Amino acid sequence: MRLRLSLPASGDSYIKFASMISLALVASWSISRPALAGDLVVQFDQAQLLRLPRPAAEVIIGNPSIADVTLQGGNILAVTGKTFGITNVIILDADRNVIQDQRIIVERDERRMVNLIKGSTRFTFSCTPNCQPNLTPGDDMEFFGQISKANAEKTKFSASASESADAGGNAQ
Repeated sequence: MRLRLSLPASGDSYIKFASMISLALVASWSISRPALAGDLVVQFDQAQLLRLPRPAAEVIIGNPSIADVTLQGGNILAVTGKTFGITNVIILDADRNVIQDQRIIVERDERRMVNLIKGSTRFTFSCTPNCQPNLTPGDDMEFFGQISKANAEKTKFSASASESADAGGNAQ
């Protein structure tokens, strides 16, 4: 995390400034807790498999807006990171015994990502190898809206092309 600071000129402003910096440091320390050894760390917009020791009958997700969990067969879970944060999943067997209570941390994959910071706004690009805008929560609202709309149009176009091909026509 990089901060650019301008020190105030007066004493009262300096005290307020120092208080704000202290508060920001405490907030960032509490937010950026490291993962523990037993945590399942999943990247935003990616999936990861979790193998269970025995078949599961029920899956309970602490916060389904952070991670999506689906049961694949009896003892494999597919965990998909939906947005940044920490949640948990509780897996029960047929007798309602807890098989596993797993903390899930969804984080951003920083590899091949570039952030353009302009003032107080952020623009994220995925560089794989050419840099293209990336839909990332926390980016500039207008930029995020434009990328979101473009992604929705692309998905709609792909779906209609796929439906045409499935119906026996040629996708053009």
